[in-house]
Amino acid sequence: MAIRRNIQYLNKDFTELRTSLIDYARTYFPTTYNDFSPSSPGMMFMEMSAYVGDILSFYLDNQIQENFLQYARQTNNLYELAYMFGYKPNVTQVATVDVSFYQQVPSIGSSGNKTPDFTYSLFVPANTAIESTSSGSINFIIQDPVDFSVSSSGDPTEITVYSIDGSGDPTFFLLKKIRKAISSNINTTQFQFTNPQQFSTVEISSPNIVGILDVVDSDGNIWYEVDYLAQETIYDSIKNTNVNDPNLSQYEGDTPYLLQLKQVQRRFATRFLNSNTLQLQFGAGTNTSTDEEILPNSDNVGLGLPFEIDKLTTAFSPQNFIFTKNYGIAPSNTTLTVRYLTGGGVGSNVPANTINTIRNNQAQFLNSNLNATTANVIFNSLIVNNLQAADGGGDGDSVEEIRQNASANFSSQLRNVTQDDYLVRALSMPSKFGVISKAYIEPTKAQSVASGAAASILDLYILSFDNNSKLTNASQALKQNLSTYLSQYRMVNDSISIKDAFIVNIGVNFDIIVLPNYNSNEVLTKCIISLQNFFATKNWQINEPIILRDIYILLDAIEGVQTVKLVTIYNKVGTVLGYSQYAYDIPGATINNVVYPSIDPMIFEVKYPNTDIQGRVVTL
Repeated sequence: MAIRRNIQYLNKDFTELRTSLIDYARTYFPTTYNDFSPSSPGMMFMEMSAYVGDILSFYLDNQIQENFLQYARQTNNLYELAYMFGYKPNVTQVATVDVSFYQQVPSIGSSGNKTPDFTYSLFVPANTAIESTSSGSINFIIQDPVDFSVSSSGDPTEITVYSIDGSGDPTFFLLKKIRKAISSNINTTQFQFTNPQQFSTVEISSPNIVGILDVVDSDGNIWYEVDYLAQETIYDSIKNTNVNDPNLSQYEGDTPYLLQLKQVQRRFATRFLNSNTLQLQFGAGTNTSTDEEILPNSDNVGLGLPFEIDKLTTAFSPQNFIFTKNYGIAPSNTTLTVRYLTGGGVGSNVPANTINTIRNNQAQFLNSNLNATTANVIFNSLIVNNLQAADGGGDGDSVEEIRQNASANFSSQLRNVTQDDYLVRALSMPSKFGVISKAYIEPTKAQSVASGAAASILDLYILSFDNNSKLTNASQALKQNLSTYLSQYRMVNDSISIKDAFIVNIGVNFDIIVLPNYNSNEVLTKCIISLQNFFATKNWQINEPIILRDIYILLDAIEGVQTVKLVTIYNKVGTVLGYSQYAYDIPGATINNVVYPSIDPMIFEVKYPNTDIQGRVVTL
């Protein structure tokens, strides 16, 4: 018959286990052993047992602890947990800066009517490396190409006179473009593959890895990075030309690129194993697999499920609705050339006016049959400079930052849930797909639904900029790009209609009384400049009212102003005069010194601030 023993399972550390073993021996073996002095052989075995138990308890607690994001301390476990929450840790922080590219072009035309000769415009390719010489050599790269021959609202070319001849005519003009640069170096490595292997992986070991730039195999095929291997669609951009899209090419000026979703078979996912190792994982299919091209229908959805009844309870994903476990192509009998970026750190926050060297200048002329001497002068005129200091460079995520960022990322899941999510996402679309200057979103009004049309859930009102940075309606190409861009972040039951907001142009008149001993013209000029800054387009949003009290306070605060007697807002309308076609009853919309917008989303704009803001100095 088994003897029942009273065993305590709550003891975990050495002292408690030692005490428990002594009590156990005294209770169940009182006559067998009773020498519990520190030097006795029995105590040696008890303490060794307590020691082993303490160690096992420690490892048990540690293993449990490492399974929870808020308690894990080992870096590799934190990285794995972060990826499980959908967050990709940063092992370095790159510095960013706006850099200005300059080039000269000769003038063309008759005397008194000289214009830049854009046939000498240079093209600087993307990923061009530029260098800062302050405190050592810090390398930067530009992410977008520089084309001096193109100017648009999203990519303006600033033109100034560089030199003149004896008669005052320009001989050379100076062109300027601004590009975003990041502190990174481009590195290259190669991986060879023979027979295809499911979910094969390769690793890149290097400090301060920023990410993958591109991957190309020996046949020239491009491999695309995705967040996870089941994702088979990516964003792809194509030049907005007549060949690519005859219908939208007319909007090339403000929308130089078209955004489209592209289905890709050659794809890979990346994940950091630690702060110095980046792993690339590829798919499990072969080049002969056709799974990636199948469209969903009643015959193939759930084709890989073993039982028909499983279709009733299975969660289907549009990225893998057939359950074939393909997840992209596995590379085979090829060599992959991988270009990756490294850099960043605190040292990359270089001062202003220090990024002034173009490394391995690969700029080229887009036109041929140029004068060789002039072309050589123009080519050597290409320079670069950062007018502001670079910032944002730093170390990678700390342990606590990984915890906080992973938790925040899990709650959002990159989905647009609220109206503000859609608003911020729309404004974040890269400018090469068109510039969205203003955006406003609201639930669809019942009265705004056209007869016979399907009602949407949300109406997104947008405006863009023209070449002079004035508000204008968005082109059809820009709206299409925005629709494509939002489609990957939209909730499945959300329906969004993209519309134009109304532009109401206004003018401002004001009367002030100037204090004695002040120059009236100087005070008036200060008032006009303050109002120009106040009504700058960047400071106004769709459906924002004009609070006249704020204008009175602004003018009263200017030195030399004694009293603001009157401020009048009036409507400027008429396309012949260069204004919006929409008239607005401003007196009728003014209540308690607040000019309210209309029910339909609109924005107030002072289109020509140099002439549309006028003031007078009056007396008491």
